[in-house]
Amino acid sequence: MDSLIPERHRNDYIKFLGTAGARFVVSKQLRASGGLWFSLGGKNILVDPGPGSLLRCLKSRPKMDPVKLDGLILTHRHIDHSNDINILVEAMTNGGREQKGFLLAPVDTLEGDDPVVQKYIHRFLEKIELLQEGKIFHNQSFSLEVSMPHAHPVETYGLKFKLPYGTLSLVSDTAFFPSLIDYYKDSDILIINVVIYRDHIPENGQNKIYHLNYRQAKELIYSIKPSLAVLTHFGMDMLEHKPHLLAQQTQEELGIKVIAANDGMKLDLYQLFSTAFK
Repeated sequence: MDSLIPERHRNDYIKFLGTAGARFVVSKQLRASGGLWFSLGGKNILVDPGPGSLLRCLKSRPKMDPVKLDGLILTHRHIDHSNDINILVEAMTNGGREQKGFLLAPVDTLEGDDPVVQKYIHRFLEKIELLQEGKIFHNQSFSLEVSMPHAHPVETYGLKFKLPYGTLSLVSDTAFFPSLIDYYKDSDILIINVVIYRDHIPENGQNKIYHLNYRQAKELIYSIKPSLAVLTHFGMDMLEHKPHLLAQQTQEELGIKVIAANDGMKLDLYQLFSTAFK
């Protein structure tokens, strides 16, 4: 395995700056809502910087310096995924003094009557590109493929990072639909946003929950069979059912490695792929 991984990928990792999902866990900060920091081939990307993301970066040990970011990604516009986007662009670009970095985001985060990315921020960035179904972004360290639109009230996408040693996927917020299995089936590491333990029964067809529940997440894991599945982005009832126990139970039932993320957790990808996955 060592000979297959370029030197620049030996220190790849994911840092979970927060694992909160949905409004009540976020507003009460029962879990942090900082998003995910990916370091891949020497490139640093922050995905879905929710409320407190900047603070979580600066309070991490070791500190995650936003100036070292190469780009930011929003999977969608909801506040638990996008609240800190403007201040992080400011931080990444040294207050706009240095035009740098990229932003990948759906069109409704950037345009229209209620964009979450403020207009003045655009000129600070070296590049802004739209997330669109099937679009592939290439650079020297990885390629990033955008999923089909997820089933969510606003334009939402999952992400698939193609790396020299495997495929790392993020299933962002979505209701379940069968095509999720087909799209993510080649994932070696599968990160799944699991907001709810069980679906709430809608009243008169109202208040449908457009999130994966625990049973559906387990179905994805069973069908896709990744080398590692990571549960994250927990709502209130998921926390009440203790995600680490659910992950352990799922692993025992399916015979697939499953962990529940916690705030500040770091996954060293080189170590994972060179030991557990060989």
